[in-house]
Amino acid sequence: MDLDTVRTFVVAADAGQFQEAAAELAVTQQAVSKRIAALERNLGVRLFTRTPRGAELTIDGQAFLPHARELLRVTERAVASVRTGHRPLRVDVIASRGAATGLMRGFHRAHPEIDLDVVMLFDIERAVAAIRSGAIDASFRAVAAPGRPLPEDIASVRVLDEPLQLLTGSAHVLAGARSVPLAQLAGHRIWMPGLTPGTEWTAYYDDLVAEFGLTIEATGPNFGSDALLDTIADTPALATFMGGQTRLVWPAGHGLRLIPVTDPTPVYPHSLLWHRDNPHPALAGLRAHLDATAAGDDAAGTWAPGWVLPR
Repeated sequence: MDLDTVRTFVVAADAGQFQEAAAELAVTQQAVSKRIAALERNLGVRLFTRTPRGAELTIDGQAFLPHARELLRVTERAVASVRTGHRPLRVDVIASRGAATGLMRGFHRAHPEIDLDVVMLFDIERAVAAIRSGAIDASFRAVAAPGRPLPEDIASVRVLDEPLQLLTGSAHVLAGARSVPLAQLAGHRIWMPGLTPGTEWTAYYDDLVAEFGLTIEATGPNFGSDALLDTIADTPALATFMGGQTRLVWPAGHGLRLIPVTDPTPVYPHSLLWHRDNPHPALAGLRAHLDATAAGDDAAGTWAPGWVLPR
């Protein structure tokens, strides 16, 4: 159905005269008549009856009018959903409880007037494809995996270095430590279900294992953070790495311990990715907010793979 004819019908119904409708639409009266005639042919009914006072809706016209108005409202919503500056800013984060989600919550508190759509894509390849297609405006990703640099049309900036901590149960041999040197973790079982080959986070931990001789086990299905916390609490031999800004809540009876890792502190480098030609006005505001609020640890006392995006 031609939406111009529908719009002309609604304007004419409100005006009660084709001449007034033509003036409001900035077209000729003949054009209004042709559009109404085309719509009537399409529907197979008469919509107006000509009278000395102008044009009155027929019974069919009265029945069609509320639906025509809704068609125009749906059209406006559809256009607004994709029109830059009118649709929400679409941002991808890795996990609902992770550091990137915390950054977006801070942005929302600072700019409640900006509409946001927060999504979670699986890996950096999917995120980059979504940025290039316009499906999303930006993505928080840790790294560009080795051997797979970002496309030239994708811009990036490293916005947060998140220190890793060791999470143990109360019966773990390191549970009482105030901090633990990274090298001292060699020989301890670190359990991290969900490390998927080919993802940027698995590439990060592969380098951590190789450089410091750690043992990271990724066995078993990933049932989510609650199941991970239950297992760590109940298994004295297991520990796991947890981002220092990950928001977790566990039952008091779990007795879990979060222990800082030092000498050096491994940091997970979060970067913001976006398309260089993306004109969404809120994107510049997000970047400015991150520049002003995001921070990283002292690089001299931290570790990250050499192939991550520079600070």
